[in-house]
Amino acid sequence: MPERGLVLLVGVSGSGKSTFAARHFLPTQVISSDFCRGLVADDENDQDATRDAFDVLHYIVDTRLRRGLLTVVDATNVQQHARTSLIELAKEHDVLVDAIVLDVPEAVAQERNRQRPDRDFGAHVVARQHRDLQKGLSKMGRRMRRVHVLRGEDEIAEATLATERSWNDRRDLAGPFDIVGDVHGCASELRTLLTDLGWTLDLDDRGKAVGATHPEGRTAVFVGDLVDRGPDTPGVLRLVMGMVAAGTALCVSGNHEAKLVRALKGAKVTTSHGLAESLDQLAAEPEDFRDAALVFMGGLISHYVLDEGRLVVAHAGLKEAYHGRSSGRVRSFALYGDTTGETDEFGLPVRYPWARDYRGSAMVVYGHTPVPETEWVNNTICLDTGAVFGGALTALRYPTKEIVSVSAEQQWFEPVRPLAPATVGREPETLRLEDVLTVGGPTWLSTTHAGKVKIAEENSAAALEVMSRFAVDPRWLVHLPATMGPAPAAQVAGFLEHPERAFDAYAKAGVTRVVCEEKHMGSRAIVVLARDADAAAARFGVTDGTSGTVHTRTGRPFFDPDLTATLVDRLRAACVPLFASLDTDWLVLDAELLPWSAKAMGLVREQYAAVGTAAHHALPAVAAVLDSAAARGLDVGDLAARTSRRTTSAEAFRDVYAAYCLPTDGLDGITLAPFQVLAAEGRTLAVTEPHPWHLEQLAKVGGDLVTPTRHRFVDLSSVAERAAATEWWLELTGSGGEGMVVKPAHLVGGGVQPGLKVRGREYLRLVYGPDYLDSLDLLRGRNTGKKGSLALREHGLGLESLSLFVDREPLWRVHQAVFAVLALESEPVDPRL
Repeated sequence: MPERGLVLLVGVSGSGKSTFAARHFLPTQVISSDFCRGLVADDENDQDATRDAFDVLHYIVDTRLRRGLLTVVDATNVQQHARTSLIELAKEHDVLVDAIVLDVPEAVAQERNRQRPDRDFGAHVVARQHRDLQKGLSKMGRRMRRVHVLRGEDEIAEATLATERSWNDRRDLAGPFDIVGDVHGCASELRTLLTDLGWTLDLDDRGKAVGATHPEGRTAVFVGDLVDRGPDTPGVLRLVMGMVAAGTALCVSGNHEAKLVRALKGAKVTTSHGLAESLDQLAAEPEDFRDAALVFMGGLISHYVLDEGRLVVAHAGLKEAYHGRSSGRVRSFALYGDTTGETDEFGLPVRYPWARDYRGSAMVVYGHTPVPETEWVNNTICLDTGAVFGGALTALRYPTKEIVSVSAEQQWFEPVRPLAPATVGREPETLRLEDVLTVGGPTWLSTTHAGKVKIAEENSAAALEVMSRFAVDPRWLVHLPATMGPAPAAQVAGFLEHPERAFDAYAKAGVTRVVCEEKHMGSRAIVVLARDADAAAARFGVTDGTSGTVHTRTGRPFFDPDLTATLVDRLRAACVPLFASLDTDWLVLDAELLPWSAKAMGLVREQYAAVGTAAHHALPAVAAVLDSAAARGLDVGDLAARTSRRTTSAEAFRDVYAAYCLPTDGLDGITLAPFQVLAAEGRTLAVTEPHPWHLEQLAKVGGDLVTPTRHRFVDLSSVAERAAATEWWLELTGSGGEGMVVKPAHLVGGGVQPGLKVRGREYLRLVYGPDYLDSLDLLRGRNTGKKGSLALREHGLGLESLSLFVDREPLWRVHQAVFAVLALESEPVDPRL
């Protein structure tokens, strides 16, 4: 078992989990669902208390994992959703998860339960649990470190448990240590530094250094980035590999080793920042050396915790909460640091100065970002003094804190930016509370595309709740889409909305040509894609291996991280032609995620289906009563006719929402309908290109995942083209479509609506109710002015956030505009418009 982490006991009731736990773990380490039921109900078998009991269980588990304690959950855990919530807790605290499955025959479990008078829930419960266990056993280990399956009573009785430390836990090593900064292929300087530190180099018969020992038994620790840029990456690797193999050194991975490993494995990576030099140098080495080097670099871990936790070594540093933890985000932080999502004037990622806020008791020694000279900051120190750039190669002697350096023999590689300390100022990635919330009054945001926008204090509070708790990783959150206003009310009999009113509105605004786009009945989605993980790290500062996201119009993820990653990968593949034609490493797209029911099924059940079901049962009963009354000679003709109309309307209402309820399973059944390319490297395309251009570009995107957006163009001076577009709209809506969106086909100035939606009369039943056609005269008086004003302000703010991001402004400024869109969504505007 992991010495620190989460262990799930899995087995049916009666499999012996509690007995097993008592035999192998401390009582304080085991948290059982029965015990928690007793805490909240004074009865361990009160199944009515299960929900509250698991709330308590999760709280205890969460607290223990946060404190780094081994925690064992004794519950059936046979269903995936029960395990998932616990695994998410472990992931949140960056600890490993193991499962111990006690797989006993069903008959054994049934007999044990029969012998316990408090287990009166029936044999069918154990049978169901046994089926769930067998069904999920093969897939159980997908998100765990290990699954240990003990089959039968004998295996369970004979099992022994031992704990093992995580690979980064070397608290048993107290040193003394010589910690060496970024070498970057400077083999000669490394040999000189080790000699100055008192090490004796071991040479092979060719005179090459293949190891080193220290007469005082010191251990060298390398902070990573052994490779790239310098003149002799193989020489550095040969020496350090020999030392590690002999036990005289430790080494953590740097971001350059991680990238070189990907390149040697055949991945498509950009050969910049010195990678090309390493590849050329390694190509001249024997194949067995290249293979050994690949194995060595691929096996390097993210960080070490040494000397009873007093010392932590990581390539880019590590905040206290991550010390000794194991997860993708811990490794990402250790390799790349805490990036802001921005790049500086040299095109390099801007990094958050985490050391300035560090208050941990452990000394953290790191490299990664070259500095002219070492400096202690809150018990942390950076040892990368730019040897490959003509600076020095530096080591720290621990525990004495003595600094030893040797000057570079020459400048081996031209730095992208000058070797100078970073200027300490406003953290460019941080959105501060005062940026978006003024206590006691509104916030005013001055923008280029939306003018001066007022954000009410109460709206800011609502937006703050969403962004701080539910939004995607903020580094991906560069845009939120605007709401869209409807066309002015139609005067055509039987219609509330009609294309002619949209055409007239645009013609009056001076628009000469429009594009009519099919309005997909789905969920508005913003797609942010990077070409690969390197592009994601360079442009967005996201270094966890993800390459994009798909989020809702309020910034929330549509799916869990694993499903999102799969969706992003498929979208990236579909958008390869678009990346190529636009010559960009990243894209932001506006789209609809289909079907609507994929994310709105709860709304369908609770709102629409409830109305449809009530009408389906009530109205026929009313009709039957009226028929009886009429048979007795009562004059109920008008009421009966109205009831008949309402029944027909209710059936139509049910048909409308049923048409949008389509089966999905994971991503099966999910499609995406992109309709605008919002931005790419160096270009805010939503500002510079008209809608026909966007549709032309998106026609290059294909595959099963993509649903095209059907459209047609209309010259507003042509009566025939108007009529043809109206007929097309009638066909779309008559066959179950929601309607269409009318947009200017050429670039227009401010004050003109970017789009007007024209929804079909059947779809509008969902918006205004099944009987809305009986109230058309009243509905035609609806006030669309406030909705139109809101749409224009949000559209301008959306353009603002994109432009700021494209122009590489600080991320906090981008987020100001994004936040403002979310805040405006809380304004009191009729949601049916």
